[in-house]
Amino acid sequence: MEFSELILKRYSVRAYKPDPVADEKLAQVLEAARLAPTAANRQPFQLVVIHTQGREAEWRRIYDRDWFAQPPLLICICSLPANAWVRRDGKNYSDVDAAIAMDHLTLAAANLGLGTCWVAAFDVAQAREILRLPKNVEPIAFTPLGYPADKPGTKDRKPLSDLVRYERW
Repeated sequence: MEFSELILKRYSVRAYKPDPVADEKLAQVLEAARLAPTAANRQPFQLVVIHTQGREAEWRRIYDRDWFAQPPLLICICSLPANAWVRRDGKNYSDVDAAIAMDHLTLAAANLGLGTCWVAAFDVAQAREILRLPKNVEPIAFTPLGYPADKPGTKDRKPLSDLVRYERW
């Protein structure tokens, strides 16, 4: 699919079919995340792939929406701040790097006919406990991964003129 068509096609899916995701497709979306650019190519992130079946109650503790536990898979991207590049002013780029990798993953999924939905409003403490995350690992975002059972709505976006400035503020 051509890139501009892909970015128009991708949407936040909030209903999923129970159909399994082929291992080959999962590998392709994970590879897209691996190939994402990161500051100084440090790749300070880890992806946790989670099978949802039979553990729906756990996933609802992390994010209490029916559709969150519907798809066959969830993916959590975690940052490792100690492994990240740090700008001179102290800005740690681990969250930025994880966000870029997750964006690559969601676009690759859409290209394969899979749905995703970026979820940041999850219960961090529950995610840490259920995924058994070490203290030095930060859960950044989750996405369900599966086949959409809904249709995209309209995308409300600000006009470009509200978002872009040239040369100076």
